[in-house]
Amino acid sequence: MNSIIWPEKYTPATTDNFVSNEVIVAGLTAKEVWTYLTDTNWWPGYYENVSDIRFYDATGPQLAANSRFRFTTFSFPVEAQVTEFVPPAEGQPARLAWRGWVDGDEQSALDVLHAWLIEDLSGGRVRILTQESQLGKPAQQLAATTPNPMLNAHQAWLDGLAKTALAQKAERA
Repeated sequence: MNSIIWPEKYTPATTDNFVSNEVIVAGLTAKEVWTYLTDTNWWPGYYENVSDIRFYDATGPQLAANSRFRFTTFSFPVEAQVTEFVPPAEGQPARLAWRGWVDGDEQSALDVLHAWLIEDLSGGRVRILTQESQLGKPAQQLAATTPNPMLNAHQAWLDGLAKTALAQKAERA
């Protein structure tokens, strides 16, 4: 299986917080899942921890290479920019990553890289992997919280994404 490509600054186990979530789902393709991940209009319908999505450029609501946007999650107003955008292709996984940041002082500033990998597997299955690496005091606080709210929220995001893609496929059938 493929893995996330990390810029050195965000290498897992060297940052203040890191989480990894994954699902493998039968009956979907990477292309079908990609549609509902890259169109941010769908996000609030299947992921309750996101709101106030706005774009600073003409790409929205579709994410694209270098899209500049903002959204609210975990009560943080996150500024973001897409840093990796590779749609699915035959024999190649889809890759999406954005750098997110919250400006502030030493106690409130946050710097993250949130990455996604979606790949077709044998037997009509798809693997959806999301990982996030964070720097800053808020990241340290999240990492010390049990259960880990980011781990649980990202699992809800994955589950909602997969369920939405499956439901939309069934609706079209």
